[in-house]
Amino acid sequence: MNFNRKEYSDDELIRLYRGILKPRMIEEKMLILLRQGKVSKWFSGIGQEAISVGSTLALEEDEYILPMHRNLGVFTCRDMDLGQLFAQFQGKTTGFTKGRDRSFHFGSNEHHIVGMISHLGPQLAVAGGIALADLLENREKVTLVYSGDGGASEGDFHEALNVAAVWNLPVIFMIENNGYGLSTPSNEQFKFNYFIDKGPAYGMDALQIDGNNVLEVYDTIRQAAYSMRKNPRPMLIEAMTFRMRGHEEASGTKYVPQELFEKWAKKDPVENFEKYLLDEKVLTPKSMAAIREEFKAEIEKGLDTAFNTPMPTPSVEEEVADMYLPFEQKVIKPASDKTTEKRFVDAISDGLRQSMEKFPELTLMGQDIAEYGGVFKITEGFVEKFGKERVRNTPLCESAIIGIGLGMSIKKKKTMVEMQFADFVTCGFNQIVNNLAKSHYRWGQNADVVVRMPTGAGAAAGPFHSQSNEAWFFHTPGLKIVYPSNPVDAKGLLAAAIEDPNPVMYFEHKMLYRSISANVPDDYYTTEIGKAALAAEGDDLSIITYGMGVHWAKQLLEKQGLSADILDLRTLLPWDKDAVRKTVEKTGRVIVLHEDTLTGGIGAEIAAWISENCFERLDAPVLRVGGLDTAIPFSPPLEQQFLPTRRFEDAVAKMLAY
Repeated sequence: MNFNRKEYSDDELIRLYRGILKPRMIEEKMLILLRQGKVSKWFSGIGQEAISVGSTLALEEDEYILPMHRNLGVFTCRDMDLGQLFAQFQGKTTGFTKGRDRSFHFGSNEHHIVGMISHLGPQLAVAGGIALADLLENREKVTLVYSGDGGASEGDFHEALNVAAVWNLPVIFMIENNGYGLSTPSNEQFKFNYFIDKGPAYGMDALQIDGNNVLEVYDTIRQAAYSMRKNPRPMLIEAMTFRMRGHEEASGTKYVPQELFEKWAKKDPVENFEKYLLDEKVLTPKSMAAIREEFKAEIEKGLDTAFNTPMPTPSVEEEVADMYLPFEQKVIKPASDKTTEKRFVDAISDGLRQSMEKFPELTLMGQDIAEYGGVFKITEGFVEKFGKERVRNTPLCESAIIGIGLGMSIKKKKTMVEMQFADFVTCGFNQIVNNLAKSHYRWGQNADVVVRMPTGAGAAAGPFHSQSNEAWFFHTPGLKIVYPSNPVDAKGLLAAAIEDPNPVMYFEHKMLYRSISANVPDDYYTTEIGKAALAAEGDDLSIITYGMGVHWAKQLLEKQGLSADILDLRTLLPWDKDAVRKTVEKTGRVIVLHEDTLTGGIGAEIAAWISENCFERLDAPVLRVGGLDTAIPFSPPLEQQFLPTRRFEDAVAKMLAY
């Protein structure tokens, strides 16, 4: 192995040595503890330490790093307290996730580290969001994110690199090419020879380095980061290395040819650098032994602290509360009585525009939302007022854009992401349900992201532009869901969603955009999230609904001359149980109506809750009415059959006759 110290001082070389030795010694101890049953799982990075250590020490301390399984050196080089780090490994309360997540699945803003989730690829886009926030603030910083060669097969890899290249985001994409994704060798993962072949295709520089040479890693990243701070752009760096142990210890290494171990053992990053420093007289056997004794004592002290910390005492209240960043909404009323008649679509646009004025840290992202104004023209004219830095056209990379929103949150930015149609959110589903929704619960990082979703059928647009998919997210703790039915709520709930520092899914029915109008306050105001409203009042029965269902219910009551409560939920998560209880107790007859398919819909949860909590006040079984349990068809007659309007009319008649 060829070490070129260039102009680096003895102190710098010793810093690198200390950096690479500590994670090796911790790993050796962890393998012993694993065999003793004192830790439950371990992903070994033995043989790959030079990548983590060299790249971490090459960056400034306030530059963010997003590590993976085999990057213990990132955490130790950022001087994390070993007692807390070991407590994390053991699931103790004093760890970084209060025992809620494992090993390196956590972040620490104090140390400028954002840990991984098991899906591997999503953090690549999160790095892009951190870098974008730095760009918007004119900070000369870079962000470093790791990926294994296996994880780079995921679509998130493509999306993150593509967006970073298009937007010139200063992200270093470090590919740790160790030849295997768990047991699958590279020749079964990809057809190209090396990852550096991908760089030019994305329009970015690409370098390949010896990932076992800590000095080469350090020097390369140091120079790359300096250049990228002055000339923001992404860079792909492929570090060639080898995993000397299994994917995790339980998987073993029988699938790896023995000759590879023999070859790479000669390239051990710690032993080779240690020998080089001894030859250079930078280290002596005595100084080397002293460093080892120092680290041994530090490791034992950290383990004692972790072992003497009790396991978590479960608390339902704390677990539930930590799903969200605590936020007490203060409802803002309009400053004046002035109103203007606005269509539903105009009210949304108005709320979005005023939120942009109120929050300079707010950035809008979505396909065609800039000069074109979005396919529904909600952001028309926004570029001229707020500029393209804050109103950003995006590539067709839904997963990356939502991940960027989380990255922006880490740097205290607000983000609104527009799905062109609610149907397309499936392409970003993982980021929403596993990153945005779980981030605060896992390590205290909120996701200040609103995802706007034009939803619903009625335009004969077929299966992929007509779905009502709010129930997909209703089952996901950590998210909030709002779904307005009228222009006044549309503006107020959007402003409230943007104010809320937690992730909010904002549904807007496309068929309401230009079909209804109301006198909407001109001033900025917010509507309370989690509070339902009565759209009509009566005694015959209660219709609990939201979105287009409110209008179907109004039309039926008018047609048949009925007197009923129409409870517009407005917020689906959390939904207003007190308002539901009140209307149930008033009428004793309840229909829950929604456009979404019936099975597993939100109505099922509400009906079950009523049965459990209001049974004595019911005069009839709770009825649910929803869309057919089919995909949404294209042909108008078939679509009308799918929608629940006729079945709703039958349900009302059945309920009144009970």
